[in-house]
Amino acid sequence: MVSHTLIVYVDDILIASNSEEAVASVKACLAKQFKTKDLGPAKFFLGLEIARNADGISVCQRKYCLDLLADAGLLGCKPNSVPMDPKINLTKETGVLLPNDRPYRELIGRLLYLCITRPDITFVVHKLSQFLSCPTDVHFQAARNVLKYLKNNPGQGLFYSASSEICLNGFADADWGTCKDSRRSVTGMCIFLGTSLISWKSNKQDVVSSSSTEAEYRSLAQTTKELLWFRQILRDLRITPVAQTKLFCDNKSETYIASNDVFHERTKHVEIDCHTTRDQVKSGFLRLFHLSSENQLADILTKPLHLGPFYHLLQRLSASSLYSIQESSA
Repeated sequence: MVSHTLIVYVDDILIASNSEEAVASVKACLAKQFKTKDLGPAKFFLGLEIARNADGISVCQRKYCLDLLADAGLLGCKPNSVPMDPKINLTKETGVLLPNDRPYRELIGRLLYLCITRPDITFVVHKLSQFLSCPTDVHFQAARNVLKYLKNNPGQGLFYSASSEICLNGFADADWGTCKDSRRSVTGMCIFLGTSLISWKSNKQDVVSSSSTEAEYRSLAQTTKELLWFRQILRDLRITPVAQTKLFCDNKSETYIASNDVFHERTKHVEIDCHTTRDQVKSGFLRLFHLSSENQLADILTKPLHLGPFYHLLQRLSASSLYSIQESSA
C-alpha cells in the first residue's frame, strides 16, 4: 500500500514515500503549479546533514555545530567529557546577573535547535532555558561548557536502522523534586521505533509531586500519550507494528498500580494519570516492564550524570557519527 508524506518549510520541501512512482507523481503535480527545482535524494535539509547506506540513514548537524563553536570562539578549546557537571546545582540565584543577556539567549536558542539530533544535551539545554529571564554569569559559563562538550564530537547524530523491526518501545523516568527553585520534578522520556530513537523529551512537570511515585506516574502517563500519538502516525502512514508496544520504567510501584485494579485506590492524588496508563494496558495496546535504574535510558534526560553512566546510556540511544558511517560504506 502506497503512502507518502510532504514536509514543507517555506520553500523547502521534503518528500517521503514507499513508492518511487508516487514521488514522481507528486513532483510532477508540484511542477505544474509552481516553479520547482529537484535536488535529488535528501542530503541537507534545514541544517540537517543526511547520509544513507544499506544499513540505514544517519542524520546529524555537524556544520551547524561547528558554526556554533566558531561563533563562540571555541573551535580550539579543550573538550569537556560531559555536557554538565553533576556536582553543580543551578538556580535562579546562582551567580551575578549578566549586564547584557542577549548573547545568552541567542546561545540557548541555537542549542535548542541542535537538540533535534542531540539527545545527550537535551537535559542541560532545557535546564538552562529556564533562566532566560534572569541569566547569570554562572548560567552563561554552564552554556559554554555545553559547547566545549560538543567539541568532542560535532558530527554526532542519530542512526535509523533499515533492518530494525517496526514496533514502539518507550522509556519513562522522573527525578523527584529536582528543581531547587520550585521543587517540581523533571520528566524524561524516549521513544524508539525498533532500535531507532525517534522522540525524546526532558521537561519540568506542571505541578509539585508529593511523592516519588506520583512524579514517576506523571512521567509514565506523559510517555503513554506520546506512544498513542505515534501509533496514530503509523496508522496514517499505513504501517502496522509487528509487536505490542512496550513501556519500561524503573519504579516497581508504577507497574503495580498500572496492572492492579486495587492498588490505584491508595493513590487518589494520581488517579487520572494512573488510569491514563492503566486503560492502555487493559486495552492490550501497552505492556509495562520494570527494569533496573542503570538500564533506564531516559535517566540521561532527567539529571546530569557522571562520565561512566552518561556514556553507558548514550551508546544505547542509537547515537552515531554520520562521517564514520560514510567511511565504513566507502
